[in-house]
Amino acid sequence: MNLTLPRPAHRAAGSHALPAPRWSRPALWAVLAAAFFLYAWALSGDANEYYAAAVLSGTGSWKAFFFGAIDAGSFITVDKPPLALWVMGLSARIFGYGTYSMLLPQALAGVAAVALVHSAVRRSFPPGRDAHAAALAAAVVMTLTPITVAINRDNNPDTVLVLLLTLAGWFCLESLRTGRLRPLLLAALFVGLAFNAKMLQAYLVVPAFAVAYLACGGISWPKRLGRLLAAGAVLAVSSAWWMVIVDLWPADSRPYIGGSTDNTVRDLVIGYNGLGRIFGQSQGGGFGGGGARWGGDPGAGRLFNDVLAGQISWLLPFCVAALAVAVLLRTRRLPAGEAPSGAAWLVWGGWLVVHYVVFSFSSGTFHPYYTTAMAPAVAALTGMGAVVMWRAYRNSRAWAWLLPVAVAATGAWAFMVLRRTPDWTPWLAWVVLGATLAAVAALVLARARVTAKVTAFALAATLVATLGGPAAYAVTPLASPVNGTNPTAGPSSAGGMGQPGRPDGGRPGGSLRGEPEGGPDAGPGNPGGGRGGPGGGVSDALAAYLVAHQGTATWLVAVDSAQQASGLILATGKPVIAMGGFTGGDPAMTVDRLRELVSSGRLRYVMTGGGPGRSGGEVSSWVQENCAAVDGQDGLRDCAA
Repeated sequence: MNLTLPRPAHRAAGSHALPAPRWSRPALWAVLAAAFFLYAWALSGDANEYYAAAVLSGTGSWKAFFFGAIDAGSFITVDKPPLALWVMGLSARIFGYGTYSMLLPQALAGVAAVALVHSAVRRSFPPGRDAHAAALAAAVVMTLTPITVAINRDNNPDTVLVLLLTLAGWFCLESLRTGRLRPLLLAALFVGLAFNAKMLQAYLVVPAFAVAYLACGGISWPKRLGRLLAAGAVLAVSSAWWMVIVDLWPADSRPYIGGSTDNTVRDLVIGYNGLGRIFGQSQGGGFGGGGARWGGDPGAGRLFNDVLAGQISWLLPFCVAALAVAVLLRTRRLPAGEAPSGAAWLVWGGWLVVHYVVFSFSSGTFHPYYTTAMAPAVAALTGMGAVVMWRAYRNSRAWAWLLPVAVAATGAWAFMVLRRTPDWTPWLAWVVLGATLAAVAALVLARARVTAKVTAFALAATLVATLGGPAAYAVTPLASPVNGTNPTAGPSSAGGMGQPGRPDGGRPGGSLRGEPEGGPDAGPGNPGGGRGGPGGGVSDALAAYLVAHQGTATWLVAVDSAQQASGLILATGKPVIAMGGFTGGDPAMTVDRLRELVSSGRLRYVMTGGGPGRSGGEVSSWVQENCAAVDGQDGLRDCAA
């Protein structure tokens, strides 16, 4: 059974024959300009120093660039595949490493995602004003999603992930719209590339795409299945090519795979960046809960808790109403009019539902910024739902109540979220509440007696009711330093782990640039903890001493974790070994490996006392026995003395 509404003949050719309204293009450019301003204004610092160190190291070594090593000597990689690093690294190679050369590509990727959502929504409607109105509404929502603003000002891989997945969604819908195979294969290609930005999280869109194609393919069932199998082959190749190359590469001539337990990308995919995120992953790499829950405890209400509500949940009530509209359209109870295709509802609705389930119930490490992957679906469903509900409101007495109810629920939820932080712009919650009541009253009045002035007032009040809260949150990152490891938008809130960020983007009481993605006990002085000063706890004087005495050694020094190494790499521009990877718990350094590095002259100094990471065991004992303490440099050992 095909859910796609009848396709006009001129749409089969792949273009919209009717001219766009005069306001459409200027409005789109205004939204894109606003998005660029929000994502690129007043960027500063190194954002997430862990990834920044890898970007800087990649400018000095193509080997480090390809593998995504944190250090130019290529001892260990970051705990993600390197595609997002490649985007920033190429910019840094061309223009030189700096804040804007690294972060501007991220901002541009965010703007491109807004444009793609606009295009995808517009092309899902029959030609006409409704298509442009829905697309514009979707672009505005995408632009003003608070967590998306925060993450697009950062160097985490999620910005590139969202862009690639939005590209995949665009091509999937284009394949369904035109009946062509090539766009479907391109959709699979972009999902595979997204896999190389953040691994298995990229696959959360695949069920929605597959269901949409099976339901709305417009060709025989055998051909649909055949095409999906072809797309699956493209997905497999575009996902696995880097992993296969790295895992086949001789382990002794490439960096250790950070985050893995056996030095393979395969283990990283299945464990730390796969099942470990869903079921939880212990220090030893096993499963069983205990991951850092920066987004609060798992459960059906996680996306509505004090941590995440202000980041992504504002328009979820409206999206629920939009999906209800999609069901009514399918049952023909609601007049279709200029409605989007059934495929669009399935793609964006499935995208949202799958992400909601996985994000809500995952027991592993979960940061608020992961939810930016929901933003394209929230934006598209809001834009499509708003236009369809408006048409039903204007043209169907039986279903005219849908829009006022959706606005009332969305505005009421926004009021509740804003009242959770009553000391932050306390007037805003009451303005939103007043706008909600006014919008509902005006919609009722306008339905009884339609006038241009009442309709305009109803629409203006609706915009304040639904977008006032997220817009206020969305501008807060512009006035604060970039918090690279746990970026959030909005006001501060009392509490520790899992609580919303301060206005400057950090957690209350947390280090601006050192909050880990590690376990719940991670903190300054612990594996995965905050860097205690310049160079990851290394004083300026000690950093200067290391640079002056490096000699011909490849690495400046070896330290316990990447949390220590990254700051020192950025401060000196020199390679630094992170013996235990991100948290200090990776089995990357062994006694034999350390002995070989020292005997070959590639490493001279080792820092001890950085926490109970890998240096707390056999490696630490070897260092204590074979490396002399350096006078006046606390914790530094000279293994060549």
